[in-house]
Amino acid sequence: MNKRFNDLILAAIKQRISDLHITGGYPLIFRREGIIHSDKNVQWTHTDIDALVKGMLSDRQLFTLRKRWSVDFAMSFNDVRVRINAFYTTRGLSLAIRLLPETIPDVNALNLHPSLNQIRDLRSGMVLVCGSTGSGKSTTVAAIIEEINRTRPVHIITIEDPIEYRFKPKKAFIEQREVGIHVPSFDQGLLDSLRENPDVIFVGELRDPDTIKMALTAAESGHLVFGTLHATDAEDAIYRINNCVSGEGQEIIRYQFASAFSWLIIQQLVHIEKAGFRVPILSITRASSSVRSSIRENKLTQLETIMHTSRNEGMFTMELYRKEFIDKLTSFKHPYKSFGIGADASKEKDYVSSLIDPNAVQNVVYTANIEDALATPASKKDEDWQQYVILEDQDVDLKDIFEQYDQQENLKPDKNGSKGK
Repeated sequence: MNKRFNDLILAAIKQRISDLHITGGYPLIFRREGIIHSDKNVQWTHTDIDALVKGMLSDRQLFTLRKRWSVDFAMSFNDVRVRINAFYTTRGLSLAIRLLPETIPDVNALNLHPSLNQIRDLRSGMVLVCGSTGSGKSTTVAAIIEEINRTRPVHIITIEDPIEYRFKPKKAFIEQREVGIHVPSFDQGLLDSLRENPDVIFVGELRDPDTIKMALTAAESGHLVFGTLHATDAEDAIYRINNCVSGEGQEIIRYQFASAFSWLIIQQLVHIEKAGFRVPILSITRASSSVRSSIRENKLTQLETIMHTSRNEGMFTMELYRKEFIDKLTSFKHPYKSFGIGADASKEKDYVSSLIDPNAVQNVVYTANIEDALATPASKKDEDWQQYVILEDQDVDLKDIFEQYDQQENLKPDKNGSKGK
């Protein structure tokens, strides 16, 4: 690890900085309590950043950066975990760095409503935590999963991009998979998990129709599924879920969500004067009969009214949450008390199996070994050989795949040994 970068992270922790921004030939930018600041005394050259990034990335991550011009990754050192996005700009490579505590904070340490501890007792359903980027969604989910880990003997699988918090198994058995390293995509990870006997599944982000549909199916089939989504209120969140498909499919998704969801949490980080730092402000929607009915009937504008009249069922609008919970708190826990290694921090090292190629291109489509498959190369006569088409473009259309396949089919020798057109 680059010593200068190492010292910078240590200094950021001591100064209670949440985010760092490093770009070539420009002062260091950092965020403290949600406010952007700069330090003109700290600058990195373009070549410094190139060397730093090259030293931190695996061969496969470096391949991703070269192909996509950006890459997400996370790493642990000096009793802290950092999530990094390296991306290409007019100044060359830039880094956006989020500092994460190595010890996972609990619900109380995050100044969250104690009712969130009830989620640990759920056996099935969907818990959706929403908010803007940097609102603390992942930390809230991690705190709830850690409570399950501490209290229940269950199998938990997480699918993240990248892995932010490393869990140390306690009563629960936890397995974590990172998109691009351990699994090619969220939807493939979800499909895999349904064959891996989980009780609890965490999907780092519900970002595409296939992932959303599979997460709902998993929740309906008796699993407890956690997911995050970018949304500003309950109506917006359900609208995004509903509109992941078009036409008649929307009604199916709407009914699935109404049936499967248990908690819908929207989160913002707001600076509270008497605390002196930012505190999560939530809206909480729970799966009452009136909420389920309004979702099925697509009357989403009724949700806020239902939340106002359902305080006895544990629901809050953000306004009520601040008035009835935050304003009544006499003391607050500073989130930075969670930084630093402790007995609960995971010290487990990553292991790369000798059977896995860590630099393999993940976005491939495999075809069956059927009689009319492409001719097997002479060097590949093993019985388990599989045909594949490499997709360098994530947005490639299925039609393009078939065209690639057809082009190769036309070059396959016929019975007389001649090639097609």
